[in-house]
Amino acid sequence: MARKSTIKVSESIEELKKLYKKQKNYRIRTRIKSLILIKEKKFSRQTDVSLHLGIDYATLKRWFRKYKEYGLASLLTIESGGAKGSCISNDIHKGLEEKLQDANNPLLGYWDAVLWVNQQYGETLNYQTLRSYMIRHFKTKLKHPRKSHYKKDEQAIEAFKKTTPPTS
Repeated sequence: MARKSTIKVSESIEELKKLYKKQKNYRIRTRIKSLILIKEKKFSRQTDVSLHLGIDYATLKRWFRKYKEYGLASLLTIESGGAKGSCISNDIHKGLEEKLQDANNPLLGYWDAVLWVNQQYGETLNYQTLRSYMIRHFKTKLKHPRKSHYKKDEQAIEAFKKTTPPTS
C-alpha cells in the first residue's frame, strides 16, 4: 500500500502521553498526538493519521520530516513569522503627522499624500499601504462636501438670513 507509515518514534508512549498532558497549546498537542498514534500503530497509513487528526497529509509529512531531522524538541516549538515590520519609517511618520496638522497647506487626499511622500522622502509607497497606515495611525478619512443644488441662489440665502427673526 502507498504511504505506509515508516517513521521510527524513539520516545516511549508513556513519555509522549505525559508531554501531551502538559501542553496547553493545541497545535503542539496535535503534533505529539500524531507521534502517539504512530507509536501505538493504531493506523497503518499516514493518510489515515492525518484524516483522524483533521490535518492535511502534507502537514503531517512536514512534521515527520522535521522530527526525523531535528528530533522532538523541534516539534515542540512553533516558528511563526512574528510581527511584520513597517515599511514607513519614523521620519515619514513624523512628517505625515506634521503635514496633517498643517491647516495652511493640507493634503488634498491619499494620492496627494503618496505624491508628497515621494517628493519629500524619495520613497514610492503603494496607495493602499499609505492609506491604511494613515487611517490606522492618524484616524484620517476623506471629506466630501455636501451636495448643493445647481439652482440655489446665494443672494436669496443671505437675504433670508438677515430677515429671519431670532428664535429664543
